[in-house]
This record gives sequence, structure tokens and C-alpha cells, in this order.
Amino acid sequence: MFLVRRALVALAFLGILTSSGIASSYGPGVSDTEIKLGQTMPYSGPASAFATIAKAQAAYLKMINEKDGINGRKVNLISLDDGYSPSKAVEQTRRLIEQDEVFAIFQSLGTASNAATQKYLNQKHIPQLFVASGTSRFNDPKHFPYTTGWSPNYASEGAIYAKYILSHMPDAKIAILYQNDDLGQDYLNGFKKALGAKAASLIVKEVPYEVSEPTIDSQIVILKNSGANVFFNVATPKAAAQAIRKVSSLGWNPTQFLVNFSASVGAVLTPAGLENAKGIISSAYQKDPSDPQWKDDPAVREWNVWMDKYNPSANKNDILNVYGYNSAQTIVKVLELCGNDLSRENLMKQASHLDFDLPMLLPGVKITTSPSDLRPMKQMWLQKFDGTRWVLFGDVIDSSNH
Repeated sequence: MFLVRRALVALAFLGILTSSGIASSYGPGVSDTEIKLGQTMPYSGPASAFATIAKAQAAYLKMINEKDGINGRKVNLISLDDGYSPSKAVEQTRRLIEQDEVFAIFQSLGTASNAATQKYLNQKHIPQLFVASGTSRFNDPKHFPYTTGWSPNYASEGAIYAKYILSHMPDAKIAILYQNDDLGQDYLNGFKKALGAKAASLIVKEVPYEVSEPTIDSQIVILKNSGANVFFNVATPKAAAQAIRKVSSLGWNPTQFLVNFSASVGAVLTPAGLENAKGIISSAYQKDPSDPQWKDDPAVREWNVWMDKYNPSANKNDILNVYGYNSAQTIVKVLELCGNDLSRENLMKQASHLDFDLPMLLPGVKITTSPSDLRPMKQMWLQKFDGTRWVLFGDVIDSSNH
């Protein structure tokens, strides 16, 4: 009788532990009621336009939490300001892991900032999921198996522009403005690789800029004086807008190519002057709600309803709100795939075996990963700005091999 009583007490105690989550297989930052995620974002500093992404993600997760969360668990996203500074990103990421004890890092933004925390997170086996950067170093499962990117690869995007130039502009003289870090180098490497042996003759000038510089006017003057008739603008939103405006004020009329993450009408082209941006070529993988062709699209209608209810103060013409919405949908789907096995190991297993569509991605673009290729998106379209909106042209381009 004594032994039976002891057994019953032990079982009851085990039940208490299990119900509290102590004896479960949950990773840190997870309980029966909560999944705690962390991220760093540039709410201040030269790339603060990107903070729109985090605000949209928080708004999407608020909607999910109001609908009973993920299997009954609310998602708590702790988003800290890093000022687009790698050293600040390291400090804030360590706080998220060591003090806030988050389950995973989700969508921290910036190439240099994520590079600065990549080794630390991987050594601790902490998921660094869907990094908000397309740099190729974030698709290196052999050396960094806990890191995945989200947006299309920068080198692949650069290759797409180069191939277009080779096909349509055989007499091109190319000038390049690029951010002086891994981001800029990735675009340059992909662009030059695709140009092949012609890179040396086609590229007449390339000039770097530091993200901390207040203006890039002097770089644009140098590029104009090179005699180029093609301008490849590899810059984050603030510098990209300055470059477009300066090109126009100098009376320079090159064919302009603008990197995707700076193709926001609201955050870049409007400050630059819409007329100044007319004719610019970029790429796209998400539906632009301001584009009339999507006005009756069910996914865009649903997005507009969501914006009105959960993100009403945001600019609907800023494509970064779509980016935040899509990336938040991605993490929600991955967490749902984990079921009740919310260990960090299972989170990475699910993140490396993805195959699904998101309604706000363009036709032909989908989320796919494998253990040997952790890039979720590998397809893009080319688009041209007509002075009011972006217009898609050509067909979807698969960059899997770039």
C-alpha cells in the first residue's frame, strides 16, 4: 500500500511538471501558453525605413494571437533596436538569448548585423531564422546549419540584371554605386559573374559608399562623369532615394537598375520624386497592392482588410508592409509544422523541409527549402516603374542555379 501511494504521488508530481512545461521537450522560450521569439531591427539610424517590416510583423502576429495563437500558444515577438549597427546587434541579440531566453531569432535585419551574430547563434544551436538579408553567407548549411535567409539571394538578383543587360543592351557602359559591405559585394559578385568575360569592358566605373555617410551626391557625380549609360543602384533606401534624385538633378539619363529591397514606392521612389524614378528597372517576388492588376485579387483584398484593422497607420504603398506580412506568415507556418515538438532541433528540421505557397507572393514564386539549400525563395520577375507604379514584364525567372 505504501509503495502504491508513493507511485501515485510520483505520478501526480510528474503531471505537475508536465503541465507546467518543465518536463516537456519544449525549447527555451516555449511554454504551454507562449512561444517567445526575438529580433533586432533598425528602428533608428540610416536604415530606419526598414523598421516598417517589424511593425507589420507585430501586427500580423497580433492577429494570429487574437485567433488563439499557434496550437493555443501566443507568439511573443521581442523586437529591439540595433540602429543598423553590428556591435549593437550583438549586444541586443545576447540580451535576447541570455536574458529574455527567446526560442529563436526571427528576421533580424541587415547583412552586417546578422553576420556579426551568426557564429554566436550557431555555436549555441539557436535558430537564426529567415534573416532579412539575401547575402549568400546566410545559405551555408555546412558551416551555419542554424541560419536561413528569407528573401531571394542578392547574387542571383544581380545575375538577373546582368543577363538582361547582355540580352538587350550590348553597347552598355555600366556605372555602379554599391554599399561597402557584404551586401554590396554579393550583388557585385553575382552581377560580374553573369557578365562573364564582358564584365571588364562593360563596367566603366564602380564606387562604394559607407552606410553612415549623410549623402552620396559626390559618388553620383563621379559615376556620371564616367560616361556610363547604365546605372546599377545597389543601395539601401535612404541612399537609393538620394541617388535617384541626384541622377535627375545632374541631367544624367542612364537606364537605371535598382535592387529589389529599395524598390518601395512609398519609402524610396516617392522621396526621390516619382518622375525621377520613371523607367527604373528592378525585380519583384511579392504582389504590390498599389498595382491595379491586383485590385480584385482575393489575397490583396484580404491584405487590405488586415492593414485597415491591424496596421492602419502604415503606408499601403510601402511594399515593406507586404514583406512583413509574408515573412510573418512564413514563421507562423513553420511553427505550425512543428506541432507540439517545439524543440530548436525540430524547428530547424521543419525550416529546412519547406514547400508551400503564400498568397501575397507573385505567381510562380513559392517557399521551398532543403537541407542543402536553405534559400526559401528562388524565383523573381523583372519590373519597370512607369512614373506611378511598377509594371511586371517578361516571365518569372528561376534563380536556383545562381
